[in-house]
Amino acid sequence: MKILHICLASVFADGFSYQENELPKFHKALGYEVEVIASPETFNTDGMGALYEGKPRYINENGIPVTRLSYKSPQRIFRTLRRYIGFAKALERSAPDILFIHGCQFLDIDVAARYAKKRPQTKVFVDNHADLLNSAKNFISKNILHKLIWKSCAKKIEPYTAAFYGVVPLRVDFLKEVYGLPEEKCRLLVMGADDDAVKRASADGVRKERRAEYKAEDGDRIIVTGGKIDGNKPQVLDLMKAVNDIDDDRIKLMIFGSVSPELKDEFELRLSDRVLFVGWRTPDEIYEDFAAADIVAFPGLHSVLWEQAVGMGKPCLFKRIKGFEHIDLGGNCMFFERDGAGEYASVIKEAVSRIDSMKANAADKGMSVFSYRNIAEKALEG
Repeated sequence: MKILHICLASVFADGFSYQENELPKFHKALGYEVEVIASPETFNTDGMGALYEGKPRYINENGIPVTRLSYKSPQRIFRTLRRYIGFAKALERSAPDILFIHGCQFLDIDVAARYAKKRPQTKVFVDNHADLLNSAKNFISKNILHKLIWKSCAKKIEPYTAAFYGVVPLRVDFLKEVYGLPEEKCRLLVMGADDDAVKRASADGVRKERRAEYKAEDGDRIIVTGGKIDGNKPQVLDLMKAVNDIDDDRIKLMIFGSVSPELKDEFELRLSDRVLFVGWRTPDEIYEDFAAADIVAFPGLHSVLWEQAVGMGKPCLFKRIKGFEHIDLGGNCMFFERDGAGEYASVIKEAVSRIDSMKANAADKGMSVFSYRNIAEKALEG
């Protein structure tokens, strides 16, 4: 049986650990024949947005055939609305039994709808990564793009779709409330952690080696944070201040990722012998950083790193955001109720005092809920 993952609504970046990478990988591991059709949107080696410039058809790092489509025109409107050259031909050539569509926000979804209509035996699943925090944030985006254009795209594919998946609870609500999709078809399918990467990072010696790189001693409590540190996640600056202000030399902060130019000067001022920056990391290196951590902290907006840290079985600190409660498994995490260095310092100190019980709960529950192998199986249940 063949599964075609359609990644035309957004970025598809080879070598990363987003859901668009992980579900095809684990569907293949489960024994399915798998293929990907993707947009030209990707990331460069610094994690910044870029257009793919390689061969249009190739085999990726997971041994999966990938077809990259070009926009119908270089005009910005085609890139915004996502009309592509050759989607119908690529779809017919692939001839899948199952369509897994990553995001319904592209006009060429009508091509997929026509394919499914002609082949009623084809199963269709659609996931959604949009919500009112990361999308639909201004009048045009909310009322024109989402409530009009992308809603019409969702409605076109809906008759043929077994399930629409929101990847966090807030995004399930978005499907129902903004796109008006039937409640019985809208379900939660969480993002997760790569089982293979977790196993590698959990191997004997990895934690010790990585902590030695940070010059951490046995009694030190290492907090790890990271990602794209920019205007959307300036809270990392207050987290740095909080750790510097805590009167306990054992508590240290290790930061990975990229820092935007507008925050760079202030960011560098807050580095110290207890607040370290290691730069951009590969996906495997991020899991190793989590292995070295005693606590993983994310005071800003949600990213897939949240689920990866929980999947690693780590005690975590998160910004409390309504609609993202799925990462609370009962005792594995604590929340920052508001922004600010004082709040962060208070929660960190409490977490350190409770670290043994948090660690036990996180290790017991994390990977069973956020295993991508398990999620890949659930994704096809409908």
